[in-house]
Amino acid sequence: MALSKTEKRQKIKRRVRRNIFGTAERPRLSVYRSNKEIYAQLVDDDAGVTLASASSREAKASGTKSEQSAAVGKLIAEKAKSKGIETVVFDRNGFVYHGRIKAMADGAREGGLKF
Repeated sequence: MALSKTEKRQKIKRRVRRNIFGTAERPRLSVYRSNKEIYAQLVDDDAGVTLASASSREAKASGTKSEQSAAVGKLIAEKAKSKGIETVVFDRNGFVYHGRIKAMADGAREGGLKF
């Protein structure tokens, strides 16, 4: 039987997470995309804590969903800079690196994050 869309994403997510691990010096930038919103958080997997988070609700950006995603990327980069974080490991969470995910990553790069 074929996998559903969410089951397929979860399978890809597990495969990707085997190789990606965040530390305090280089946290994991985890991205989640719903139909309406996009969320990003910096995670230290060693300690199991979230260092910073941002969402399209918090960014209060208007425009298309891609423009909102870019604003979230800039916001998470700003929060990371305030905590002294410059490099991250990007975790696309099983989503295709295209559209809103790519826009968020580009916004984070514009904000000064390196990955």
